[in-house]
Amino acid sequence: MPLFKKRTVGKPGEWYYCLEHKKVEEGPECPGKDRFGPYASREEAQHAMETAAERNLQWETDPRWHDASARGDEDAGQD
Repeated sequence: MPLFKKRTVGKPGEWYYCLEHKKVEEGPECPGKDRFGPYASREEAQHAMETAAERNLQWETDPRWHDASARGDEDAGQD
């Protein structure tokens, strides 16, 4: 008997986006490493890739993450 049981049936209303199969699934059909979620609705899961892209763009353009002094580049941009 396995120590950890793989959960094959999701809870009602649990939606995921499978990165491997590029599809929305209700409940955890694919391994956790291959999915985003859970989402509250099918529609939210359908837009998982757009949501991830928007969040990545926000992070990439966030000045708090790209501050020269935070990276140790005190003299960056000074001639």
